[in-house]
Amino acid sequence: MTSFGKSQFVQQICKVSQAAYQQGWDERNGGNISVRLTPEEVQAFDDVATVHRVIPLGFAVPSLAGQYFLVTGTGRYFRKLIDQPNLDLGLIRISKDGNQGELVWGYEDGAAPTSEFPSHLMSHVARLKYDSQQRAVMHCHPTNVIALSFTQDLDERHWSRLLWKMQAESMIVFPEGVGIIPYMTPGTTVIGETTAAKMQDFRIVIWPHHGIFGVGQSIDEAFGLIETVEKAAMIYSQIGAQGGHIKQMITDDQLRDIAQSFHVTANSKFLD
Repeated sequence: MTSFGKSQFVQQICKVSQAAYQQGWDERNGGNISVRLTPEEVQAFDDVATVHRVIPLGFAVPSLAGQYFLVTGTGRYFRKLIDQPNLDLGLIRISKDGNQGELVWGYEDGAAPTSEFPSHLMSHVARLKYDSQQRAVMHCHPTNVIALSFTQDLDERHWSRLLWKMQAESMIVFPEGVGIIPYMTPGTTVIGETTAAKMQDFRIVIWPHHGIFGVGQSIDEAFGLIETVEKAAMIYSQIGAQGGHIKQMITDDQLRDIAQSFHVTANSKFLD
């Protein structure tokens, strides 16, 4: 097994990618992760002053100029990342003009960043406006969430209420609810822009018939957010497997009590 190297963030991405694969969220080369690192943190890597390759971004992100992102590679398998992080991960610095990525570590066999990197960068930009500690973006394909997108109206209020009422933890973990965009072709700047617009109000955005985008102040937070949404969706699927008849459910007043008890702010637009 290849050494993780010095960076704790390489270790974390390896562990989270393996956990996501084991959950069945990242078949084949599905899924991607990016984490923003500080200049102090990148010193754990060797010689970050050397630019090994310049990678066009296809759009400008001047607000991220000089920032470093550890990013999974396009076409790479999450199940293999833990064995070859120096091939499947890259550390990219955004150029001074914000138009290019500068590879300073990783992708040693010529790999490139995930095709969803534009969507990641746009989501980082959007969330940093509301949370200066925003660090991680994770995209994956949770089975039960995708299944819900075929059977439920693509309405944010409906989805948020359904997922909140499946388990008490949902209100605690994502009290703002979930955002939903229309089905769009992945890997485009259009889907990135649409997702980023939703990130003004939500930390979870559902891509119907495809997957989920989650953000957080750490990789663990982003993973845990997605994990909680998927668990709620799985409970709903299990209810359907048991005949679909719901005899009792968490009420709106109980949701308010949960929010008050755990000092979170529930999205009042989604409560009766």
